Amino acid sequence: MYIFAIPYLRNMKKILLQTLKGEKTDRPPVWLMRQAGRILPQYRALRSSLSGFKELVETPDLAAEVTIQPVDELGVDAAIIFSDILVIPEALGLPYEMIKGKGPYFPRTITSRKDIERLQAHPDHISDQLRYVSDALKLVRSRLEPGKTLIGFGGAPWTLLAYMIEGEGSKTFSKARRFLVQEEQAAHLLLEKITKATITYFQAQVSAGAEVIQLFDSWAGLLSPQLYQKFGLPYIKQILESVDVPTIFFGKGAFYALEEMKNLPCDALGIDWNMRPSVVRQTLGGEYIVQGNLDPASLYGRIDQIEKETRSMIEAFGGHHIVNLGHGVYPDTPLDGVKAFVRAAQSYSYNR
Repeated sequence: MYIFAIPYLRNMKKILLQTLKGEKTDRPPVWLMRQAGRILPQYRALRSSLSGFKELVETPDLAAEVTIQPVDELGVDAAIIFSDILVIPEALGLPYEMIKGKGPYFPRTITSRKDIERLQAHPDHISDQLRYVSDALKLVRSRLEPGKTLIGFGGAPWTLLAYMIEGEGSKTFSKARRFLVQEEQAAHLLLEKITKATITYFQAQVSAGAEVIQLFDSWAGLLSPQLYQKFGLPYIKQILESVDVPTIFFGKGAFYALEEMKNLPCDALGIDWNMRPSVVRQTLGGEYIVQGNLDPASLYGRIDQIEKETRSMIEAFGGHHIVNLGHGVYPDTPLDGVKAFVRAAQSYSYNR
């Protein structure tokens, strides 16, 4: 009996969780940010039958289906719940729209302290408003094959504030940055409400089955080191401290804060493609767990090039590494290129 049980149990191990716990593995785990989406024909087919992006996000059975699609198609080691970081502003009372070809848009924005005071961050309210995400997570957890890890996620407070003030995407987010400078007290009040809501949200995700939480700070690179110290990192720290499962923090463009991010209470740092692995290792140390950081544009290359660059990246980080891109996979990326990336990571051996 034990001859068969041992291999079976070995196959049940989740390589992403092993890596996040600092355990030795034969190869690095691999998954991709934005892996559930337009790179997959089955996603495009489903999406075309719906009214839009938000219907997909807010329908648990459909969100669960597209969460699992890349696990089945690509063989990645983790599923990340199909959702959006902007569900938190909406739950607080600031609805968003997703405009085709343009991106997120807020018909109403935060313009004053009174607008912030009207936002509802009570835990019961947030949990009720975002129950559809919890329901989707439960469905994924019940359907996900053994050995695969389920990741939950959300946006960092500064990034969410930026959208709530600006009302849409921006190259500079100058309105939001001006708000930090001119309305400091109001900015902290808004960040506190976002933080409170996000903590509630993450705790609900964990209760629903999320085994890892990733916190995205998509616009971290737009702040000066001084502003990030004041309006970014303290709130990130509060959120990460509240999560009872392994966490990954990804601050895009925040190379200037790598030393500070090293001290955040997370289990791994996501690294964007503008950071050199040698510099990351010099700053964080060889034992620190990092995630990333292949340039998403590399997946447009020839299959042999993709495989070579992926292996080179793995060797440059030298272990304690989660293979991923330095940002989300682009929608027009060739599926064969994505598969080559995953295949190269999963065929790599630390023991060769």
